[in-house]
Amino acid sequence: MTAPTNGRAILLTGANGGIGRACAQALAAKGFHVYAGVRTPAPELDATGITQIVLDVTASGSVAAAADQVAKHRDGQGLHAVINNAGVLVQGPTELVPIDEWHRQFEVNVHGPVRVIQAFLPLLRAGDGRIVNVSAGSARVAFPFLGPIGASKSALESYSESLRVELAPWRIPVSIVQPGAMRTEIFAKSTAAAEAALAEADPRIVGLYERQLVAFDTAAAGQRYAPPEVAAAAIVRAVQARRPKAFYMAGSDARLAIWLARIPARLRDRVFQRALGLSGIEPALAH
Repeated sequence: MTAPTNGRAILLTGANGGIGRACAQALAAKGFHVYAGVRTPAPELDATGITQIVLDVTASGSVAAAADQVAKHRDGQGLHAVINNAGVLVQGPTELVPIDEWHRQFEVNVHGPVRVIQAFLPLLRAGDGRIVNVSAGSARVAFPFLGPIGASKSALESYSESLRVELAPWRIPVSIVQPGAMRTEIFAKSTAAAEAALAEADPRIVGLYERQLVAFDTAAAGQRYAPPEVAAAAIVRAVQARRPKAFYMAGSDARLAIWLARIPARLRDRVFQRALGLSGIEPALAH
């Protein structure tokens, strides 16, 4: 980056994921300049209006270096928005998810946005900017075997609610975008990580959950996934709005999650058991 970019600019984390790529391309098409945070540069993001920046949200040094890069490039102009999109999905029964995986889940999905916001707030103040945090339907309704992702996104939403009031004196809006299930690589990566964890786990404990996991996988295979452009469109709305809303939904799954969150807990549990094929499965005995 050798010269400042004029016009409205955005910092986007996780830009080389499915939603991130779609979002970067959509915002660039709207005339924004996108600083696309990536761990590894991606050819798909080599386009007009997009500048790739190496950014690992789990490393404070990497985040600070990225903020310095953008500040120098902007030459005092600030940022219109910071979009915290980087995320991972950890899944599996609590008893079988290694504690390191729990740490990874929160390191990326919760501590990552905090690092980014701390580092980029001066640029947001300079640019009369806003913050958009990308959540998930599991933040409102925690699905079985998706406890880690649900807990992390719930924490992110709680943090966003607090941050919105904290930053109100500077008129920096904070929006949550809650996508439903999107057709992205995150599910394949999550499944591979879960399978690797199961392979290392005590087979006697794995056997306790075998029938439930088979039922869950069967139900998941029938899940309909929306294209990532659906989530990207909601993020673009949050970025372009004159008065950003606190909450945006993306996809029918997100609306379903809101409905499920409102029904009594016992009824919701039965809905999950039936929908996921878990009803009537007797607990296995350890051998």
